[in-house]
Amino acid sequence: MMDRNKLIEHPFPKQGVRIKTLEYHTGGEPLRIIVDGFPELAGKTILEKRNDCRERFDHLRTALMFEPRGHADMYGCLIVEPERADSHFGVLFLHNEGYSSMCGHAVIAVTKAMVESGAIPMTSPMTEVRIDSPAGQIRAFAHSDNDSVTSVHFENVPSFVYGHYQIANIMAEPIPVTIAYGGAFYAYVNASAVDLTLRPDNHERIISLGRKIKQEVQRTLTIEHPFESDLSFIYGTIFVEPTDNETHSRNACVFADGELDRSPTGTGVSGRAAIHYLENDIELEQPVVIESLLGSRFTVTALKETTFGPHQAIIPRVEGNAHFIGKNEFVVNSDDPLSHGFILR
Repeated sequence: MMDRNKLIEHPFPKQGVRIKTLEYHTGGEPLRIIVDGFPELAGKTILEKRNDCRERFDHLRTALMFEPRGHADMYGCLIVEPERADSHFGVLFLHNEGYSSMCGHAVIAVTKAMVESGAIPMTSPMTEVRIDSPAGQIRAFAHSDNDSVTSVHFENVPSFVYGHYQIANIMAEPIPVTIAYGGAFYAYVNASAVDLTLRPDNHERIISLGRKIKQEVQRTLTIEHPFESDLSFIYGTIFVEPTDNETHSRNACVFADGELDRSPTGTGVSGRAAIHYLENDIELEQPVVIESLLGSRFTVTALKETTFGPHQAIIPRVEGNAHFIGKNEFVVNSDDPLSHGFILR
């Protein structure tokens, strides 16, 4: 007779790294929050910690993001010590290609995790959480009701339009592309300009075109962050189309190495707010609801004007919700020939 308790109490190998995670999703986009077992990183700043992680422990990123523990579209965040005295904690954002500078869906999920778990005491009806990210300090606010977080909003880093361009070598005619920054640089393209409809069953073509446009922008344009050279790159392509419901529009973001965001993309809608404000499509304090391929929604608002280096910018506010879906305790064992993961897609 099978002893189910033996299965439940399956022992861990005596050797190897054991890493504990919390599993969330924000609007369908996964977030694997690494809470214990990851080696301590050297460095005083978040960017220094990110460089140390890349140099010494990148195999753990691939182990946790790639198959068989993850998949080509897995996303994660590693909790680290904060950089600033008034921040609660710091984060590194992880994906299949490397490390993000900023991630809105992750901020929403990790804020909810911190407050609902009690790691940061809940102060109903709203709890402020200050997070050090590679792009700067993020102030997030968890809205709660009866000890449950019902939504999270955060004030993002200054977001701005970098420029308007035409790129060739994708379609028969050059494609209009707007480069904007919302914590990362994106190439924004109207879906109709590439004869694309933003539906889940079009995911393969969305990814293919998103990759090609990103590669062409990287090949033909020089992107410069005003202050951090580490952030001077195109992170992804965002396709935009109108909707026939009460939302403003629909986003489909292809980032990193062909990852397709299931959420509306927090940094992406921040860049959208900067574009629409510059083009006089929206006013300050005017909320805009943007949906994803799955119909999940973020609300973005241009709160105020500011400057960021030489750029006229806005401070965007992004609001959404996340959901807790489980816990994991992974083993990364050198006896396993595939311990560092792989991707077949």
